[in-house]
Amino acid sequence: MNSKNRFSSIAVLALALMLGMAGAWAQSPAIGQGPGYHDPRSPFKPLQEREGILPWQLLSSVTSKAEKNRLVPSFPSAVQALDKQKVKVQGFMLPLEPGDKQRHFLLSSVPTSCSFCVPAGPEGLVEVRSKNPVRYTLEPVVVEGTLAVLGDDPYGMYYRVSDAQQLGN
Repeated sequence: MNSKNRFSSIAVLALALMLGMAGAWAQSPAIGQGPGYHDPRSPFKPLQEREGILPWQLLSSVTSKAEKNRLVPSFPSAVQALDKQKVKVQGFMLPLEPGDKQRHFLLSSVPTSCSFCVPAGPEGLVEVRSKNPVRYTLEPVVVEGTLAVLGDDPYGMYYRVSDAQQLGN
């Protein structure tokens, strides 16, 4: 078998495995639930709930179902009530721009343990658009801004905070 055919075989096998896993996930009642997995080997402590800061447990209470090759979220009324409200969210930064100062980034409920992996599903991530650049750090950050609860985001996000400002931790 030449290298081109071997690559094609591997690609087809990988695609079949992914589709098989997607099919299994689609049949699972636990699809997309939970704020992410905090690796016990992580040098970073798990986030602690804090007074006045939106808890990840509430954000991750969304349920999802697979429809036409995508996940469709169903938000509980307590989450829907937060739409267009000013909130404070804490999390670990995942930069989306080059450089050490970020205006567009993700906050995760758990620290990343792999630079190529997203540490949580959409219920464990918040997209942030900040007014002023926020210096990238491995430590948790707290931002305040207007929350959008997204039912049909083209990128699969469930939450976005706009006009965010970093607060002192």
